[in-house]
Amino acid sequence: MSSFDPRKLSVKYIPPANTAKPLEGRKYTLTHSDPTAELFLDIGYVFNFEAVNPIMRDEVLAEWKLNGQNQLYLLGRAYVDGGEFSQDAAEFRFNIFNKEMNTALKGMIYGDRQIYSHYPFLLDAPIFVSFASTYPAYRQIVFYGRPRQYLESITATL
Repeated sequence: MSSFDPRKLSVKYIPPANTAKPLEGRKYTLTHSDPTAELFLDIGYVFNFEAVNPIMRDEVLAEWKLNGQNQLYLLGRAYVDGGEFSQDAAEFRFNIFNKEMNTALKGMIYGDRQIYSHYPFLLDAPIFVSFASTYPAYRQIVFYGRPRQYLESITATL
């Protein structure tokens, strides 16, 4: 993945989802092709697990959720390991996810940029990513900023 190129992003809505609905529970499945550096974003009421490679598990999933104060936030998920990898392999996967997460989030936020014209308050919603791992060192929830900063950084380079 490494750097985000909007021309290499394909977006697909899973019906009945569209550019405006749903909001709460809106789900993103981001996958990629290593050989072509293409990103594939599915947006819907459900995750597109058919797009997920069950061996690689290098997808990033995310969804809009409500916190206890009725405020929306974007919660991403990255699967580091479930015990099937050595700690060295889990560390390697964790480091790759960390290195590539900004690109993945740019793909999600840019790919669904029309949602922000319907709900501009989402531009300032927090983004968190949960890293799932059996190893405590890699089991983390990390704050990744807000959609506004990703959109601004993309438009600054176009």
